[in-house]
Amino acid sequence: MTPETQAIPLTHSGERRRAVAPSSAWDPDGPVAPAIAPALWNALREAVEAVQADWHKVVEDAASPDEALAHLACVATSVREVLADAEECMSDLPRTVLSRRLVALVRTEFIRRISPPAPPPDPAQLILMLNAFERVAAQLESDWARHLADRLSGPDGLELVVEVAHDIRSPLTSILFLAETLQRARSGPVNPVQERQLGLIYSAAFGLSSMASDVIELARGGDRLVDLDPIPFSVADILESVRDIVQPIAEEKGLEVRIVAPPTDFRVGHPVALSRVLLNLTTNALKFTNEGYVEVTARELDAEHTEFRVRDTGRGIPPQSMATLFEPFRRRQKQGEYAFSGSGLGLSICRKLVEAMASRLAVETSAGAGTCFHFSLRLPRASWPAPL
Repeated sequence: MTPETQAIPLTHSGERRRAVAPSSAWDPDGPVAPAIAPALWNALREAVEAVQADWHKVVEDAASPDEALAHLACVATSVREVLADAEECMSDLPRTVLSRRLVALVRTEFIRRISPPAPPPDPAQLILMLNAFERVAAQLESDWARHLADRLSGPDGLELVVEVAHDIRSPLTSILFLAETLQRARSGPVNPVQERQLGLIYSAAFGLSSMASDVIELARGGDRLVDLDPIPFSVADILESVRDIVQPIAEEKGLEVRIVAPPTDFRVGHPVALSRVLLNLTTNALKFTNEGYVEVTARELDAEHTEFRVRDTGRGIPPQSMATLFEPFRRRQKQGEYAFSGSGLGLSICRKLVEAMASRLAVETSAGAGTCFHFSLRLPRASWPAPL
């Protein structure tokens, strides 16, 4: 028997182990049927049968078609039990992604069958039906959230976070490559508007990719936040790269991004870590600046030390936010309150990166006058280009 023709083993609440035919399970006069109009009850039965026929829509979340159909039977029974206000409501419903998708599909099919040109149902009974779906869905969401919390607090919690971050970062790499390819007209000419839009796509994807990398590094303790060995690099190239990445964001807000490079350009240090700090700080400065500019400065202190500053003309950081400014996964006290990022990861990573480079990230701020993050690094002058 194929999955398309196989009957769903819908069960009565008092006979959970015995498979019965759909027509018997959905009999309006059955032992668990509430006082629901036959038209609504038939619409629900037809919705379940429609999802059964389209089992291939959820097979990617199931080990087999049989598992998909078994979950559908449990979903159908759970909705019926909620309507009947059964004491053992949803006791057999599997708490899985598959069940969540099936609830959504059945609900969609049900609404489709009671929409015009079908006769309008009784509002009170319709609300009962829709509330049944919501209760089943809410229970699944609650259990799923509890399951996720248990996983995160378990011994493999950090590895789960790393795996999720890796899964996020992989498609973003493709988005970055394609956006850059299109922006540089390698696939054909683009007009100025499209070029600006592609720049915004690239900047957004780059920011998400960097955040995923931050999550991975933070979960692993920050042991690999800097390159193993210092290498020669151009300070000016890093500053220009940061400006190029954030320029589309600045243009959308009508802001100017200024860079000031030091007289001695070539240094020895950790360019990848330095670039991530400056990019994070510059992106954040643009986020909280509505007028004026953001300035990234590299100032030579002496032959071996360079000071970096990211200054904005934004609203400044309120005093109540300063105490937890560098804490990861902090909570905002109220909506709209200053936060470097929703999770607080960005500034925490910046601090760890700067500390890994043997320095300290400091901040100066004034309400309505802007903010300045700064740090100094030991960056000996490099012989450039390196001898062959």
